[in-house]
Amino acid sequence: MSPRAPAPQRGFEDFRVGETFHAPSRTHSESLFYAFQLASGDNAPVHYDIEHCRSRGWPGLMAHGFQTLIQTAPGATGLAAQMEDALVGFLEQSSRFLKPVFSGDTLYPELEIVALEPQRTTGVMTLASRVWNQREELVLEGEMRFLLRLKEPRTADAAD
Repeated sequence: MSPRAPAPQRGFEDFRVGETFHAPSRTHSESLFYAFQLASGDNAPVHYDIEHCRSRGWPGLMAHGFQTLIQTAPGATGLAAQMEDALVGFLEQSSRFLKPVFSGDTLYPELEIVALEPQRTTGVMTLASRVWNQREELVLEGEMRFLLRLKEPRTADAAD
């Protein structure tokens, strides 16, 4: 028997607009910056050279936008486990980076269901993604869209 208790599975119809899912906060240490550098291959000094950053008057290393974006991964929240059986695919993602994130900042990610568009056998779930820093400043906002299976396919009449 697996030590991991499975999350209750939800189909597209089980989700509601307004539901919110929080990921655990994470303080962005220099080690996290270097791990991102290793994974991304991005070697721009603004992200990894502390003296370069200090010479520009910044308090520390400046996070790459994608380093901030990955904090919104649904797998860090309870959402991914709940939609696991219904998930068909991740359709698209967009983001706006509103404030810089520096080493030492603590980020607080949130996903909120903002739209549910049923189709005949699937539905599209749209999530607003937001990330705040420890000063309660919004540093990222965006959207993600996922294609989920309906538990009960709709008839042609119901789809109209």
